[in-house]
Amino acid sequence: MPTKNEGQTEPIELTAPAVADRLRAGEPITLLDVREPAERAFAAIPAPASVGDLFIPMAEIPSRIPEIREALAHGPLIVYCHHGVRSMMVAQWLASQGLTGAINLAGGIDAWSVEVEPSVPRYR
Repeated sequence: MPTKNEGQTEPIELTAPAVADRLRAGEPITLLDVREPAERAFAAIPAPASVGDLFIPMAEIPSRIPEIREALAHGPLIVYCHHGVRSMMVAQWLASQGLTGAINLAGGIDAWSVEVEPSVPRYR
């Protein structure tokens, strides 16, 4: 079951299949990849044309709040990393800054590769 932050209307975490369902439904979502450039170069979740796709490494999040705020104005952010740890920290930090609507992809891109789209390469 998704968990919620105090005062947040969106769940703070969703499974890969739940995110895939929301993407297929055409919801106005932005994918936010917080991994490092080498990780992004290796694999990324393919964003449908109707979905925003932001790549902001975790360390750059505080300095790129305007981009994140703009994306949140159009709908929730699905934040992801390799296994979901960094992205959960980012989602929680954004919520603590009053930026609600950031949702962690539980298990990260690895869960996406295993549970949704095996064509997305897995790495260690």
